[in-house]
Amino acid sequence: MDLLLSRLQRPAAVRGPYYVRLQREIQSLIDAGELGAGSGLPSERELAKALNISRSTVKRSYDRLREAQSLVSSQGRGGTAVGPAPRVSPGMHRLKGFTEEMRELGLTPSARIVERAIAADRTVASIFGRPSQTAFLKLVRVRLADGVPMSREMAWFDLTVAPGMAEWDGEGSAYARLREHCGIELTWADQSVEAILSSPVEDAVFGFERPGPCLLLKRRSHSADDVLVEYVEGTFRGDAYAYRLKLKA
Repeated sequence: MDLLLSRLQRPAAVRGPYYVRLQREIQSLIDAGELGAGSGLPSERELAKALNISRSTVKRSYDRLREAQSLVSSQGRGGTAVGPAPRVSPGMHRLKGFTEEMRELGLTPSARIVERAIAADRTVASIFGRPSQTAFLKLVRVRLADGVPMSREMAWFDLTVAPGMAEWDGEGSAYARLREHCGIELTWADQSVEAILSSPVEDAVFGFERPGPCLLLKRRSHSADDVLVEYVEGTFRGDAYAYRLKLKA
């Protein structure tokens, strides 16, 4: 706690509500590795007393850090710092989902469901070459590795082709679900990658203080008989990803 207190006793570099300053100071300590994975933080009551501020101010800061997955905590505790995002360098030589990719890299994948709906969307229907009223499973998820948010993705699945996806809760691997419940093996995809700056939504997910570099991946995944099954747009944090390609002359 001494390290955090010394930082907060300096003149404020961030204008605005105190809970925002507190949140950003804690986040900067995590990002710099001064609060490593597993480092304990004081309880809300302890930190409020040490800083002579209200407990609700500390709670708001901790809550925002928990929402960004920078802290995990049990009821009534301060929190445990989660270190900077792991650096990963996956290959792009074959089609695979996030779950498989993270396991190959020795990381534990998980997901936080942001939105799940059966919906019709004119723009998405045009991508799939379907009538405008076609039903799709829309799934928005934050994908995590070892508890750290790595990407925010929006995926659409064609329920005309894969009706078994309608009952999927969004947990685990979409590709495993397609294979095991729909009898569909995705065999190839068109994918693009472009550099972007994070949006305010992504800043909150990744715990960025300001817009940061990200990679936007757009993928159209097809079955063995060349039917488009999945369309996904995923924003991957640029401080974590460095994709590898093997090129031949």
